[in-house]
Amino acid sequence: MNKIQILKKLRFPNVFILLLIVFISCALLICTNFFTIKILSANRAYVNGESHYSKGQKDASRHLITYLYTKDQNQWKLYLEELRVPQGDGLARITLMKAGDNAVARKALLVGRNHSEDLNDLIWMFDNFKHVSFLSKAIHEWEQGDKLIFKLFIIGQQINAKINRNILTIDDQQKFIQQISAISDKLTVNERNFSNTLGEGTRSIKDLLIITNIFFILVIVCSVCLYYSIMVKRLIVSKKEIEVKNENLILVNHELDRFVYSASHDLRSPITSLKGLIEITQLEDNIVQIKDYLCLMHQSLAKQDQFISDIIDYSKNKRKQIIMEPVSLKELFDEAISQLMHIENANKITFTKELLVDQIQSDGLRLKIIISNLISNAIKYADSSKQEMFISIKTYVADDFHKIEVTDNGIGIKDEFKDNIFEMYFGTNKNKGSGLGLYIVKEAVENIKGNITVSSQSTIGSQFIVAIPNSYAI
Repeated sequence: MNKIQILKKLRFPNVFILLLIVFISCALLICTNFFTIKILSANRAYVNGESHYSKGQKDASRHLITYLYTKDQNQWKLYLEELRVPQGDGLARITLMKAGDNAVARKALLVGRNHSEDLNDLIWMFDNFKHVSFLSKAIHEWEQGDKLIFKLFIIGQQINAKINRNILTIDDQQKFIQQISAISDKLTVNERNFSNTLGEGTRSIKDLLIITNIFFILVIVCSVCLYYSIMVKRLIVSKKEIEVKNENLILVNHELDRFVYSASHDLRSPITSLKGLIEITQLEDNIVQIKDYLCLMHQSLAKQDQFISDIIDYSKNKRKQIIMEPVSLKELFDEAISQLMHIENANKITFTKELLVDQIQSDGLRLKIIISNLISNAIKYADSSKQEMFISIKTYVADDFHKIEVTDNGIGIKDEFKDNIFEMYFGTNKNKGSGLGLYIVKEAVENIKGNITVSSQSTIGSQFIVAIPNSYAI
């Protein structure tokens, strides 16, 4: 597996998911802070309303007491006016509990001296949090306070009735003073409890919202850091891919330069040889010598034909897309042998086949190139000095690979050549081949994710084993 394939196998989390997490977290953070501000604003409005409620109740009590002793009608009017403040809040509470947001509740809140711009927050919080523990408890205190306000109203009506009938006694004054004081004391406790409850609720909400804000900020920061880390890693991987591709391009350019130089030389050499042989033949009268020259011409053309065939195989192997399909090894061997029988000494060689595997899933073009070149080499480098020349072909399964084995008893490969036989244009005998055959075989084997091994002894013979995977990872 080459470097680019290894780099491509690296997997990173989908950055769009991280961006989505950041977007959602930001949206939730904005919503959280919006509701934080809205809740705190509503709590402030309730505390402000409570101060008007408390002041109205205390002013009403003061005016009522003054009226009790002075019987001044102006004090009575001031008492009624101040008492309307907590009464308005009480009417708003009852209306909101029964009917929700409506004109009556809003008008009552305005009577309670709540600011018109606070009405939406007051009503929103009442509607949405009235069953939440802290506000439910505050509303209960509010209800108890309204009951005491109603008692204060009744006492005021009794005092006014006695004054209007002129039957108010000193004992009555003392009794009413005690009642008003008792109500005022209880209302003070209720008002304090109301404020404290709202304060506790505000602190709890503040703590919860701070934790929520910290959580979302951490999510955003972590997501951004992870996104940055992934993008940096991707840039590093991309840089490495570019470096690997540049290295490959350098190798390809070097290989191409070498190929062009060698190909131009190998293409021109037989033509030059032919031109020389033709000129010599034209001057020759001896028929036997002319036949020898024609034989040499044929060899030169055969070499040219083989070289062109190798170039075509090289081109196909480089350009053609790999297509995995069912391939019959038996058919490929039979076709290759029949097409190579024109090579010198081919008809003297005994071919034996032991095909334990026939149909495999692989690339037909590459297998044809591999088999044709291996058999061609075995024929070309046969040892004609031996009494019996043979080529043995075997196919079998071993170690999760389909294996193709081509063995011959030819001239073999010398030890000093074994490390170089798969290099481009390397040949132990330039008269017998172009030097491209085994190079193309190695390239074709690697293209189908296989491997090739060679075992050879000079003058004894050679054995090539091609291993092809049973299955290919998608």
